[in-house]
Amino acid sequence: MAVETREFRAEARFQRVSPQKARLVLDLIKGRGVQEALETAAFTKKRIAPVIHKLLTSAVDNAKYVASEEGFDLDVDNLYVKQALANDGPRMKRIRPAPMGRAYRYQRRLTHIVLSVAEREAGDGLVMKVEDPSEEPKATKKKAGKKA
Repeated sequence: MAVETREFRAEARFQRVSPQKARLVLDLIKGRGVQEALETAAFTKKRIAPVIHKLLTSAVDNAKYVASEEGFDLDVDNLYVKQALANDGPRMKRIRPAPMGRAYRYQRRLTHIVLSVAEREAGDGLVMKVEDPSEEPKATKKKAGKKA
């Protein structure tokens, strides 16, 4: 029986940075625990990093608020960044002066950033199941028998 996991999101729309540059920081935090992702965003030397840090804090606050409103138990230490997207926003068309009285057109890109955090399931932690060591020698004996 599958356990339903809740997802909590936050969005920052119309950010004045290209999606490609925002994805550089988002790829650093995707799949990490919230605390580790906050530390990574705080110490990343990109112009969009403080916005992503603020957005991640907002997503965690949204999770706390919904948990208190709906009355279910939420372990904030068990949250991780489930989804981190940087989508294209509208483009601003601008004109730059060019030689001999002409003008060159260029586009300033905008980004919509979406972050969602979710609680890890009990089996998704750092603890891994170790197989029984008594089964290992049997597998090696089979390989040794084939050699002869």
